[in-house]
Amino acid sequence: MSGAIISLMKFAILSDIHGNLPALRAVTADIQAWQPDQVIVNGDIVNRGPCSRDCLHFVLEKQATCGWHLLRGNHEDYILYCANPDFETEGPGFEVTRFAYWVYQQLNGEIEFLRELPDQYSWYAPDGSELRVVHGSMLNNRDGIYKRASDELIREQIAPAPALFATAHTHQPLIRQVDETLVVNTGSVGSPFDRDQRPSYGRITWNPTNGWQAEIKRVPYDLSLIEADYVASGFLDEGGPLAQLMLIELRKARGLIFRWAYNYEDAVRAGNISMEESVRRIMLEEDVRPYLGAPGWEL
Repeated sequence: MSGAIISLMKFAILSDIHGNLPALRAVTADIQAWQPDQVIVNGDIVNRGPCSRDCLHFVLEKQATCGWHLLRGNHEDYILYCANPDFETEGPGFEVTRFAYWVYQQLNGEIEFLRELPDQYSWYAPDGSELRVVHGSMLNNRDGIYKRASDELIREQIAPAPALFATAHTHQPLIRQVDETLVVNTGSVGSPFDRDQRPSYGRITWNPTNGWQAEIKRVPYDLSLIEADYVASGFLDEGGPLAQLMLIELRKARGLIFRWAYNYEDAVRAGNISMEESVRRIMLEEDVRPYLGAPGWEL
């Protein structure tokens, strides 16, 4: 586009795929129909799901053939951590990270690319305004921007403030104006946490008249396909008890791992309760029980 007058730019931003290949395919089909100028994958391609290797290969192929931009999220960091020589593969502490180690093994050594992923993508419009994309915030890739956050906190998280700040990590879509910045959380492709099972991605546009605009797009897909992948891949049986909660998160479209960690992680690591028992206690809670059933644990 060098030398050309830009009348409209379209960006598709997707994130938090988490090894959910059926959802990724559905979102990609919708993106291709919309025909954006650029596509940015804003981290967490892998981990927390059964098809991380397939999802990684999928986006790498799109990078090579369609010019997709790929960024690094905190779950790429988790997989890289599993490659450390001092990573423990037994004991209570290992049970907390068994699901990530399972994914690390499935990637079969294909992790060096993850080390090279950038943390940030920026594009500057002809008027000098910036679109900036990071997985979490400018503080770190685990620092999420939430609806309940104050303007003061968000100012710290996005500084120096661009015209449009696109984030992810929380699995909860958000569009919010903070001063002169449009803050957009594009939600999650692989595991939404806003009570809507449909994957989401962001449609971002710029034109000289209206500047930056944003829309959250939801895409239907067949949830039974990813449930079948949990079984066929071995993740449900071999990824440890937390894999059970991750499947329930998909059905419930709400996060449960943080609840488990808040209530039980320290006790599990200390050996005061087994991982299996701690997960069963979460599954017995009143708001969780309606989402149990095959192919997950039966209580």
